[in-house]
Amino acid sequence: MSEDETEATGSATTVISKPIGEVFDAISDITRMGEWSPECTAGRWIEGADGPAIGAKFEGDNVASMGPITLKKWTTTSEVTEFEPNETFEFMSAGYTRWRYDFIEREGKTVVTESFSYAPYTGWQGFVYGTVMRRHTSMVKGAQATLDHIKEVLES
Repeated sequence: MSEDETEATGSATTVISKPIGEVFDAISDITRMGEWSPECTAGRWIEGADGPAIGAKFEGDNVASMGPITLKKWTTTSEVTEFEPNETFEFMSAGYTRWRYDFIEREGKTVVTESFSYAPYTGWQGFVYGTVMRRHTSMVKGAQATLDHIKEVLES
């Protein structure tokens, strides 16, 4: 990315009425991501990884839809770039989108913020992803939906 480009970013936050360790363990176990993400339908550790650690790699199966219409299905390879138990879980997906979860314990509950950043799309990709698909907006909504589902599952 050149110096004159800025990253596109977004985030969502929720409070989960569970201890921080339980919330952190659930979110950093990417094999569970399909339970709550509207886009990532499955995740699996690869290349000998069996859990989260810096440098661990995993694949995620994804689907993008517009209403009832499936627009695209794809698999990404991601690498864990930051892992601090009960504080931060971050990974770089397919070399272009950084996903991050930050955790704060507050009065026996856990505040979780999911955030992302990526280089902005340009040219025809900027038109398709930015104007037609409104990708950034769908990513922010997807982050909130993911956190809402995690909260629902963990609190039930």
